Amino acid sequence: MKRTRLERKEGNELRTTWLRQDGQKTMRPLAARSRPNDWDGFIGHNHIIGQGTGLRQAIIQGTAGSLILWGPPGIGKTTLAYIIAKYMQAKVERISAVAAGVKDLRAVIDRASQWQKIGQRTVLLVDEIHRFNKAQQDVLLPYVEEGLLTLIGATTENPYFEVIAALVSRAEVVRLERLTDEDIGQVIDRVMKGEKGARKMRISTKAKQALVMMAGGDARRALNILERAVLSGRGASISQKDIESAAQQSVVQYDKAGETHYDTISAFIKSMRGSDVDAVLFYLFRMIMAGEDPKFIMRRMFIFASEDIGNADPHALMVVASAAQALQWVGLPEAEYSLAHAACYLAAAPKSNKVKIAIERVKEDVMRYGNATPPGHITNAPVEGMKQHGKGVGYLYPHDWSEGLVKQQYRPDMIQGHVYYEPGTNGFEKEVKRRVEKARGIIFG
Repeated sequence: MKRTRLERKEGNELRTTWLRQDGQKTMRPLAARSRPNDWDGFIGHNHIIGQGTGLRQAIIQGTAGSLILWGPPGIGKTTLAYIIAKYMQAKVERISAVAAGVKDLRAVIDRASQWQKIGQRTVLLVDEIHRFNKAQQDVLLPYVEEGLLTLIGATTENPYFEVIAALVSRAEVVRLERLTDEDIGQVIDRVMKGEKGARKMRISTKAKQALVMMAGGDARRALNILERAVLSGRGASISQKDIESAAQQSVVQYDKAGETHYDTISAFIKSMRGSDVDAVLFYLFRMIMAGEDPKFIMRRMFIFASEDIGNADPHALMVVASAAQALQWVGLPEAEYSLAHAACYLAAAPKSNKVKIAIERVKEDVMRYGNATPPGHITNAPVEGMKQHGKGVGYLYPHDWSEGLVKQQYRPDMIQGHVYYEPGTNGFEKEVKRRVEKARGIIFG
């Protein structure tokens, strides 16, 4: 169906509405049309911008300056940016770092220069500022520094990694956390009371509780689910079933190249190390259901089997290898069983990092003594003439001795007394410890 675009000015912002061919308006999403424009409707982050905080006072006075708002999606970063601009009585230029180029930035700078001549300040709101390349950030830098633009960048990624240091140093980084369940509940209540229209809807207590849980601290997600439930619901009240049905269309929030990716895999590994099998399964399926590459998960499990379990349970590495082979042959979704099987095994297995410690110790010695010559009797003597030079002379063949052990030097002189691997007493490594100590006792006499 063809649509006509209608534009109207609300304050300093240009609003767009689409008119369908049959004359009906295409509604903006609930999350957009219910966006508050003052502190009265802004919910959450009281520890950062609540009553009495320094940042809130600066915003009210219009002296907040450039900011980078860093936090998960749907927590009010854009809303806060508009409130800041309102108190500054500034023009708002909003661009997306995903779509805007250097040419777009130059146009913003030109308009800001014209407004400055009549005493009008400009706030540049940059969505996903971490997506700007270095050249784009370099264009902004001098204009932010001289005050032509007050920059408010919104990002879900760590700005200290993704934004150039010069720009970060000229803007205060404000770390915003996910909204609490209480915050999400207040958002739902405010929107349900504020929505206008002939069709008045109520939401049941159980439906609201389910919606809060599914939102996961993301107000936009909560309102998107709520809107779908309203549009698909048939009664005067939104039920828990309506919410659950609407939520099935949503997906787990997960950026495979961003902070959530690294936070989740970190939580997965640390939960395995801590032997919390249920936490392990939660993070495993959070990744799988979000579309994470299962081979990435598999690689981390391979590393874990040796780094955190080692000889405490030698079967751990074999279980992971079998799961990897199953993944290759079967693929998802059926390979979920093998991934879960292996993850549960790793979580429940006795833990030991003694192999990791041994690697760290031996690497230090290799840096110092890596060019040391092995004892002559264990060097290679492929032809008889080489024995005249001491190679292979005096070597004692261990199989000729009881239990395959014989007193003999195997190391260069300078590391003869060094110990790298000290087996622990968890699981099978207790037996490995007995074997290692017995062998050392005979080898060193």
